[in-house]
Amino acid sequence: MIFIAGISSKQKQLDFHQTMICPHCGQYGHYKVFLEYLYFSFFFLPLFKWNKKYYVKSSCCNCIYTISKELGSCIERGENVTLKEEDLELFYDAGVNIAGKCPRCNKEIDLNYQYCPYCGTPLK
Repeated sequence: MIFIAGISSKQKQLDFHQTMICPHCGQYGHYKVFLEYLYFSFFFLPLFKWNKKYYVKSSCCNCIYTISKELGSCIERGENVTLKEEDLELFYDAGVNIAGKCPRCNKEIDLNYQYCPYCGTPLK
């Protein structure tokens, strides 16, 4: 008998768009919200999710921010939410990795790297 099971990560864009003036660059743009999570699948059917993280990307300077799980869950459920500057924590600054983590695979990396040694994502 063969069992096909595995653990994978997935990222999806949530149905949320908000126009704003960027707190980082001061330009006019909009926010997009993304959900990233790990999931366990059995025979190609996803059974459960865990390690949910919510990210906000600005359209003007491509900065990436993290938001709280509570606020991200409200957005995921489709509730009417307005993001404020105090809700955002800068995670990735348009080419300068502030957090010391890869924005794609979230592994700890040296800030001097140009590419993530784990997944190959350009960092600068």
